[in-house]
Amino acid sequence: MEIQGSVHISGRDKPIFEFYLVILKGSMEEQEAESQTGRIDDLLKEKLEKAFHKQTSKVRLHDIAKIACEHSPIDLAYAASHLPPNVRPVLYENLPNRDDKVKFIVNTDSDTRLALFRQLGDIELKKLFERMPVDEAVWLVDDMPERKFRRLMDLIDSKKANRIRELKQHDRKSAGRLMTSEFFAFKMDMTIGEASNYIRDNPRIDFTKGIFILNHAHELQGFVPARNMMINPDTTPLRQVMRPVLHKVTVDATREEVIDLVERYRISSLPVVDIDNELIGVIAHEDIVEAMEDLTDETIARMAGTNEKFTSHDPIMRRFLTRAPWLLVTLAAGLLNVGVMSSFEKYEGGLLTFALFFVPLITGMSGTIGLQCSTVLVRIMAVGGLSAGNRKETITKELYSGLFTGVIFGIGCGLIIYLLDLISGGALGSTTPIAVSAIVSIGLIGGCFAGTFLGVFSPLFFMRIGVDPAISAGPVVTAFNDFLSMTIYFVIAWGVSTLFF
Repeated sequence: MEIQGSVHISGRDKPIFEFYLVILKGSMEEQEAESQTGRIDDLLKEKLEKAFHKQTSKVRLHDIAKIACEHSPIDLAYAASHLPPNVRPVLYENLPNRDDKVKFIVNTDSDTRLALFRQLGDIELKKLFERMPVDEAVWLVDDMPERKFRRLMDLIDSKKANRIRELKQHDRKSAGRLMTSEFFAFKMDMTIGEASNYIRDNPRIDFTKGIFILNHAHELQGFVPARNMMINPDTTPLRQVMRPVLHKVTVDATREEVIDLVERYRISSLPVVDIDNELIGVIAHEDIVEAMEDLTDETIARMAGTNEKFTSHDPIMRRFLTRAPWLLVTLAAGLLNVGVMSSFEKYEGGLLTFALFFVPLITGMSGTIGLQCSTVLVRIMAVGGLSAGNRKETITKELYSGLFTGVIFGIGCGLIIYLLDLISGGALGSTTPIAVSAIVSIGLIGGCFAGTFLGVFSPLFFMRIGVDPAISAGPVVTAFNDFLSMTIYFVIAWGVSTLFF
């Protein structure tokens, strides 16, 4: 009987079944605040703050121990992030047993783990890691100082330590890090009864991650659904009830490739093989969900012009330094806009005077269209929908969509301005209303197409140079779209003005 690997409740690194699933969660903050978990978090936060502000240390520790016994260690793990870092180890120490301590440290955030690792001794860490699955332990040691990690590896079981070291070598965003190295794998000639007995003898390994079938060379041949194990006689060989494995990845596969496969084919567990097709790990469904959450969190942050991960206790300077780089891009683009406007100052008068009034309209419309195009394209990339075969078609459709939108809104806006001038009895003064309407109409068409051009090609450019294309969806399009659309608008305004004056 073969057994290789373990159950994984992974990646507390925080964390796309559907890209907009998490966006939807973010847009429903009010409902989320009233959810059950939200109420629990608020209650625990209030209780812990009161307990840690008691003047008498004896009473405080009694209250904290009571809170630790009454609430789930997972809820406490989330609540700990609201506490000052120096008191988080106190909450950990008052948990009733070591299993609860394992759940706490696995589910809490990186800052809390770092605070705990500074306080906990090597023997306590050894006892904790001995009770953890290997794949959980790997995520935790990323937050551990290197010297403490080496001492810990010398203390724990050598076999487990070697497996932790092997998994730690893989990139954090690769299949090798997502996989668990504990799973059930049996030879083809084994019977269902023999496999069932082995599964019962190893209750700590979750068989829902899959029951995989190997040949005598340990090469992956197929898998057996749990249902087939229950409805067939115990004497049935596994080779008769197994099904072929249609999808698998290597340890070097990226997180995005894994998510794309699981999302498209609705795979419950994805096997990981080496170059010889030997099964070395399994990526479970819950690990994929966490990877999707992580990817979405990162994408949303980059689209907003920041990649920050902070808590309420982080200093203002850290937040500033995280957000400042892309704000500098916006500042530079704004100074360019000033340069464009000042360069047309010598043409002041006539139609250009009225053209200035419509600058916010042009930049606002073109910016919105650019963001729409870039967001759509980034989402297509995120879910694996952009391939070499459909790239040209996707780009063409977005460009035509932006141009069509600009034409419709440009003509409509020009007509509205003309009609308003007639109704108001010449609000545009002695200037020909048709000329002003033409400037705004043509300028809006040009600005919208400029925004579309930036929104489409900036994600593709960033992807080609190896930078996350989500970065372009926010700061780049917003900053440079104003410069490009306003330049086009003023050129058009100057050109139309010369026809009438």
